[in-house]
Amino acid sequence: MIFTAENILMIGSILIFSSILISKTGYRFGIPTLLLFLIVGMFFGSDGLGLQFNSASDAQFIGMMALSIILFSGGMDTKYNEIKPILTPGIVLSTVGVLLTTLLTGIFIFYISDWNRTNIELTLLSSLLLAATMSSTDSASVFNLLRSQRMNLKQNLRPMLELESGSNDPMAYMLTIVLIQVISSGSNPDFLLITKDLLVQFFFGGVIGYAMGRFSVWLINRINLSNSSLYSILLLSLVFITFTITDQLKGNAYLAVYIMGVILGNTRLAYRKEINTFMSGLTWLFQIIMFLTLGLLVNPHEMLDIAAVALLIGVFMILVARPISVFLCLLPFRNITNKGRLFVSWVGLRGATPIIFATYPVLAQIEGSQQLFNIVFFITLLSLVIQGMTITKAAKILHLDLPAPKEGNEFGVELPEEIDTRLNDLTLTAEMLEDKNRLAEMQIPKGTLVMLVKRGNEFLIPNGQMELKPGDKLLLISENKNKSAEN
Repeated sequence: MIFTAENILMIGSILIFSSILISKTGYRFGIPTLLLFLIVGMFFGSDGLGLQFNSASDAQFIGMMALSIILFSGGMDTKYNEIKPILTPGIVLSTVGVLLTTLLTGIFIFYISDWNRTNIELTLLSSLLLAATMSSTDSASVFNLLRSQRMNLKQNLRPMLELESGSNDPMAYMLTIVLIQVISSGSNPDFLLITKDLLVQFFFGGVIGYAMGRFSVWLINRINLSNSSLYSILLLSLVFITFTITDQLKGNAYLAVYIMGVILGNTRLAYRKEINTFMSGLTWLFQIIMFLTLGLLVNPHEMLDIAAVALLIGVFMILVARPISVFLCLLPFRNITNKGRLFVSWVGLRGATPIIFATYPVLAQIEGSQQLFNIVFFITLLSLVIQGMTITKAAKILHLDLPAPKEGNEFGVELPEEIDTRLNDLTLTAEMLEDKNRLAEMQIPKGTLVMLVKRGNEFLIPNGQMELKPGDKLLLISENKNKSAEN
């Protein structure tokens, strides 16, 4: 069966429905959700139930849209006060770390391509190209695993891993594109020109991303739309505009949308709750569509021919290239222990991003590109199975795990960001009510009010004469310290 205009809605809905149901079961066994989406795509694909999808260009387009949304959403969730202490090591990992991983893995691939038992024959440049497509950790996989499992880590490792995965895709993308251009031209690499192209991409990506982020904040906070739902749609259009403009100006579009997200995530923004809800749902939808599409694109029987060499490359990346790169990059940072470096090495997850990058050589008609694509897909599956299923255990074994921080309040109440206040909840004990058990008698700090009282499953509107009991939960609203100090 092939996709047509008449059946694509039905087939697509069945694929998404099946993926969500299967992911619920898989989560109980610690299987990464995104791995299951890939498997569902493969199950319904040409070697499974027979759905025919073989357009690398369509898969690349879907992947570009999905990655732009995923990186933007990840940027919005990146809080500057959390990444500030680890900003330098995170940037070093996302740039130098990607380059080191590419060089180490590329040299290894070139070395084993001469072995008689391997069925690949790659030049040094082709080996480096294969390594470059796999050199970045996958933002979708890392964000999904760390947040869905509510992992909190010592030594500020969680924000550092999220910063690295969100900002290292641009470096891998640039290396991939540059190497394709060099191989296609048939000329010797001009390292001065390559360095210039990399700097230009970083410059335009950073400048346009920052400028569009500031413009988006200004526009959303000042425009007066008739419906609050339109603000999310307006922002989505700005994300795609930023991506397209940056790409047209030869800048790095992935870096631009990520920086744009960071700007919006760390600035006061009107209708933030509605925007976050919209972007969260959209991110999940595009993650599912992207992984399903890539699962449909691959022909599993073709991976049998490259399974042995792909396994060898994958094990080398996991156990040698990634750890060496991480330890060298983090060597100057004494506040990160060897256990922390080892854990960062283990969270070198591959996912949809390497597979999408592997479609670029296919579309550029690089010799042996289909073989490269199958190797990348196999290593992605290997990484998601081995590393994705053991991240939580690795954190516990290395004694780096912490209790997950409390989010929100037990009342499920949120206030708009424009109201300069914060909400907290307090559970009363018998000791607190020993002498005074009425609300008017309690010593509540100045600038704080009790909004609601929760007693069991009942919500009560408080007044001064209300008699409080042990176990009651109070929802407190307080002025922010800066505001109260000014008054």
